[in-house]
Amino acid sequence: MHLKSLELENFRNHRKSSFEFSPDTTFVVGPNTCGKTNLLESISFLSTGKSCRGAKDEEVIRTGEIIARVKGKTEDADLEVLMVLADAQSIARGKRKYLVNGVSKNRLNFSSNLASIIFSPSDLDIITGSPHLRREFLDAVLTQSDRDYRYAHASYIKALRQRNALLDVARDSAVRNERQFDYWDTLLINTGGIVTQKREEFTEFINKAGKDVFEFVATYDKSIISKERLEQYKDAELASGVTLVGPHRDDMKIDMFDNATASTKDLKSFGSRGQQRLVVLQLKLLQLDFIEEALGDRPLLLLDDIFSELDNSHIELVTEMIGRQQSIVTTTHKEFVNSKFKSGSVIELKKAK
Repeated sequence: MHLKSLELENFRNHRKSSFEFSPDTTFVVGPNTCGKTNLLESISFLSTGKSCRGAKDEEVIRTGEIIARVKGKTEDADLEVLMVLADAQSIARGKRKYLVNGVSKNRLNFSSNLASIIFSPSDLDIITGSPHLRREFLDAVLTQSDRDYRYAHASYIKALRQRNALLDVARDSAVRNERQFDYWDTLLINTGGIVTQKREEFTEFINKAGKDVFEFVATYDKSIISKERLEQYKDAELASGVTLVGPHRDDMKIDMFDNATASTKDLKSFGSRGQQRLVVLQLKLLQLDFIEEALGDRPLLLLDDIFSELDNSHIELVTEMIGRQQSIVTTTHKEFVNSKFKSGSVIELKKAK
């Protein structure tokens, strides 16, 4: 699965830029604020239909412009994402448009054409950060590798928003209309069950897979959603105005082995920073393997200035990752590329004026 070329128009600091990528490794070199991360973010749009940084369209469209385009060419398809500001005089006003070989698609169908994994310094907080970051990791794996998960998760999030809106109204009015809740409750339970099952299957894959970087055990801590649980938390939900049970409250616990006591310990609480970083590296490798197994093709690996956060031993582990699939790597130091890598094409970006 190779990305051959990329064209950007009014995307963040890129007024009009085009890039060609090696089928093996491409290094994007340049100083901070020159647009390296923006380039990788644009690829995430081609891969998932949205920003890997959670940005809104008005944040990625170049200041003073009303339309931005991201176009990419793979071995099999021409992909395009069009973003239009809400005040633009356009049929697509205020919406994104997704095209595959010139044919319009919805985002869920569009996002099956280019699988990619991005690894940035912020990913090192998957272990130590909030459960939200670990749920995002699970979603990043499963939305790209499993069509059923992609549709179930999107439906679940839509139903959750609708149900929370009803709860907000019920809290303010002190009146809860059960008939209004029936449809959304059923949809949440059905789609939430699929989300939970798929996450459990991936956690099982993690635990069964060989780990050549760091050995650990993952436990999927699920918040079961059912009619009984929704009934149990009805009063608390009315008071808070939000849904209190379901996959949106799940977590994934990581335990490491303690040889001294022949037991396991919570990595977040007892692991060193170095051990936590090794586990994140291992998780990224497993993410690559899982998606390859599901799709029959190795996903594109995007590394965003990750070397600045790692010591030499960890850098060696990452360099081993790079050679196993097409990789696009950003860094501020060209001399680092020349000293560590014998091959790979280089794109040099200049600081925007």
